[in-house]
Amino acid sequence: MRRLSLGLVCAVCCCSFGIEFARGENPLVVHRNDWPWWRGPRHNGEADPDQKPPTTWSETENIVWQSPIPGRGHGSPIVVGDAVFLPTSDESSGSQSVLCFDRATGKERWRREVHPDGGMRKNAKSTAASSTIACDGERLYINFPNRDAVYTTALSLDGHPVWQTKISDYVIHQGYGSSPFLYRHLVLVSADNKGGGAIAGLDRKTGEIVWRKERPATPNYPSPIVLHVAGRDQLLMTGCDLVSSFDPLTGDKLWEIPGATTECVTSTVTDGTHIFTSGGYPKNHMSGVVADGSGKIAWENGDRVYVPSFVIRDGYLYGVMDAGVAACWKSDTGKEVWKARLKGNFTSSPVLVGDVIYASNESGETFLFAATPEEYRPLGANRLGDAMFATPTICGGRIYLRVVKHEGDQPREYLYCVGK
Repeated sequence: MRRLSLGLVCAVCCCSFGIEFARGENPLVVHRNDWPWWRGPRHNGEADPDQKPPTTWSETENIVWQSPIPGRGHGSPIVVGDAVFLPTSDESSGSQSVLCFDRATGKERWRREVHPDGGMRKNAKSTAASSTIACDGERLYINFPNRDAVYTTALSLDGHPVWQTKISDYVIHQGYGSSPFLYRHLVLVSADNKGGGAIAGLDRKTGEIVWRKERPATPNYPSPIVLHVAGRDQLLMTGCDLVSSFDPLTGDKLWEIPGATTECVTSTVTDGTHIFTSGGYPKNHMSGVVADGSGKIAWENGDRVYVPSFVIRDGYLYGVMDAGVAACWKSDTGKEVWKARLKGNFTSSPVLVGDVIYASNESGETFLFAATPEEYRPLGANRLGDAMFATPTICGGRIYLRVVKHEGDQPREYLYCVGK
């Protein structure tokens, strides 16, 4: 098994790229040119501001390489060392697999079938491979919904199985897309569902369940996330009509309040004091929750930001509503600063690079606009393919896009590397 040397030490919160901010044992090592898990090195959709990716591209401009993806999935690519990894599923057989591509050329290096059949999806927009892989430099970790359950699997960097653990039975409602979160020696995973799910901490090396907590019997879709907020690391889950905080090492509940709607998708972010909930069923809902256990909800509104997660910069919250409206809110008060209509519907989450936000709609068009509270300031738009549901990955001055093209009557997925 190869071990990748990834360069600098990072954990769940930091002030800038390139500094050590891990606390305690088992720090995770992340190179500033990599994007090793869902929503990037800091888990908040923020890319390194010093590595400027292209702002214009097309089928013929600024394409470094493109590679066909067998099957279908909405999991975002991750980039670690000299490799790009992503999950996929074959909808005819129900198989679920992990793919590895060469970062420099896009050539497929290997594919590993994790489940030969049994992959689960329901909603027309969902897939059986909608989770994003996480990598700690030694192993890959992926969640798949399969045969009425959710399983977490660890693979070596060359694709060999290391362990597999069942997290919970799973009654599918819309789909499943929760991604694993790496924290110290643990893999944190969740499987909220209307049959009654669980959130758990697994040993990264063995897959042994270190702790496991039952969850309410309601459908819900966020990934578990650890944020350093209100002076401590907190494992946060929104949805099931609750905002819940746990100790990430033990699973012990720190606090819980009724402060969200039933079905949420987004991964919350923080301004250091608040965390932010958003959901779309049974009501449109956003709120800013003071994360000190006081139970205080600082603000709440009825905007519909159901699927795309937020980004945050300098005390302002930026998001794209599912129906294609970009917006900016003051993070401490929830005051709306501006809104602007984009084109199309949005499923993927925006990515922040310095003071520029990249946001891709379901038709394959990526809009660039300024992360500024003064006013909405568009910076351009670029189209690639016919559909895009996976969130872009931006690192090392390049953009990795999972794109659908319609070739005749059949949609086919491609992985694009966009760079100068």
